Amino acid sequence: MPQTSLASSSRNSRDKDSVHSASKRLRASGIRTAAILVGVIAVLYFAREILIPFAFAIALTMVLSPAVGWLQKLRFPRFVAALLMMLVSISVAGVISYVIFNQLVAVVNDLSNYRKNISSKIQALRNPNKSSLGRAAQSVKEIGKELATAQEPPVPQAAPGMRARLNTPANPLPVQVIEPATNELTYVLDWIRPFLAPLTMLVIVLVFTVFLLVEQTDLRNRLFRLAGLHRLNVMTQAFDDGTRRVSRYLMLQFLVNAGLGVVLGVGLYAIGLPYVVLWGTVAAVLRIVPYIGPLVAGMLPLLLSLAVFDGWRQPVFIFLLFTTLELITGNFIEPMLYSAHTGISSLALLVTTVFWTALWGPAGLILSTPLTVCVVVLGRHVPHLSFLHILLGDEPVLSPGAHLYQRLLAMDDHEARAIIAEYLSQNSLLKLYDGVILPALIMAEQDRHKGALDPAREQFLFLSVRDMLGEFSENAQIAASESSEDGPALVASGRVFCLPAHDEADEIGAAMLSQFLEQAGRPTISFSMSSSPRSILDSVEPTGNDIFCISAIQPFAFYHAKTVCRKLRGKFPQSKILIGVWGSTNEVKDAIQRLQPSPPDKFVTSLADAMEYLGVPASPEKV
Repeated sequence: MPQTSLASSSRNSRDKDSVHSASKRLRASGIRTAAILVGVIAVLYFAREILIPFAFAIALTMVLSPAVGWLQKLRFPRFVAALLMMLVSISVAGVISYVIFNQLVAVVNDLSNYRKNISSKIQALRNPNKSSLGRAAQSVKEIGKELATAQEPPVPQAAPGMRARLNTPANPLPVQVIEPATNELTYVLDWIRPFLAPLTMLVIVLVFTVFLLVEQTDLRNRLFRLAGLHRLNVMTQAFDDGTRRVSRYLMLQFLVNAGLGVVLGVGLYAIGLPYVVLWGTVAAVLRIVPYIGPLVAGMLPLLLSLAVFDGWRQPVFIFLLFTTLELITGNFIEPMLYSAHTGISSLALLVTTVFWTALWGPAGLILSTPLTVCVVVLGRHVPHLSFLHILLGDEPVLSPGAHLYQRLLAMDDHEARAIIAEYLSQNSLLKLYDGVILPALIMAEQDRHKGALDPAREQFLFLSVRDMLGEFSENAQIAASESSEDGPALVASGRVFCLPAHDEADEIGAAMLSQFLEQAGRPTISFSMSSSPRSILDSVEPTGNDIFCISAIQPFAFYHAKTVCRKLRGKFPQSKILIGVWGSTNEVKDAIQRLQPSPPDKFVTSLADAMEYLGVPASPEKV
């Protein structure tokens, strides 16, 4: 006996040591991941002068790669195809820039023709006698002047004697700033200087893009070799997934922006605003910049309309046109097209936009979505970065069963029922039991055996689940009575005795199975856990066609199911026994081996399998 106690104590000590070492490894892994993230962010910030043009080049490469591949299929060499696509891209961008520049110059030159309308609108806003808005503004201005006059202290004047002692002249000398003389070269340099940085960035981006298009295969292979040959599968999936998502997003963004520019141009033409080609093109280009671009694109034609038109009706129409198009595009078209290809939640996209803007400035604002897509793809395929996919992705991170269990733990019966109703609207009642309620019960049993489930929450959870089962049973009976006045027909002879293996969760599992059997017309008797095994054995007199069904829920389900099965075998050796360990991941052979020396006639892990064995068809109808 002392040796047994010593062995048990040693085993417990080893378990505690293993748990402690696992906790230390997990903490060290978290610290290492955090340190790597901080290092990556620091590199992104301090190396932004190189990384920003490289990121633009990668995005442009993803847009042009399909066209380059198409030219290669036409027997063009890779280098020639890349140069040809770059020339075409530069030509298209040059034509668009030329059109925008000429149209803007024409707009500026025509502003003098609309000086009368501009002056009249300014006077209408300033003159208090012309409109109620002007009168209100004038009243506010007068009140402000009175307050400023009342609160302004008098300015002290220095006495003549004091001024003389301070050597302050009565009439101060005027100061004139004389600018140095400039020649034509200085003037040209001053005019070009603001454009040098963007032009330099553009040249670097174009050079990077050409090299990426030409050496794409070699660079990809080097990246795979750098990651390691043992990670070829993961890297290939991540590379293909990221390339596909970013390419489709950029292409869809181009199509959406071009379509919105066309619709906007047609609408402005119908209103009568001049230079509609300019405003449609500007709107399509500026929408590349999230949030800020659409606002600027809408303000420019609105301001022009104030100068062009005499009244206020056309500016109001233009404002409504922009607002309607942006609301439809931003809330319906873009979410429908982008969500399936980016995999980023709306809140995460907003947060990451702020992050990349703070890190890289305007370039980060433009590249925020493609960069975030790459981060989400890394989190999807790299286990150590899975938290990025959880935080930024749009996929549900909790299974329906875990979501239901979490709301029951929070004692939120209303939201728990909403989860059930949402799942049941698209699935059958049997799938609800197997896929949602039973997994929730399994998690509850795991927490209960670990001592992490307090009695109040445990009682609330089981009462809520029982209440839901009662409602489902009543609804199913009403639906069955409406569909057939004769009641359910018998699907098989013989009774089914549903027994819980040990506790209340096992009893709920047995109640679920008996509910389906009763709806199908199979004679069923369901026992509660309050009945002792001896009383159950004494009260049951099975016939040749009767079947015992033992319900058990993980963990520690096999021990209790095995005990009940052994007692049934001892008392009724000729009766058939079915054991359902709901949600078990064990193979059938391994499960039967664990249930020796009194194995059941059938072992199942789901209610659907149990009903199939009992000859009861699973109803696809929803409750």
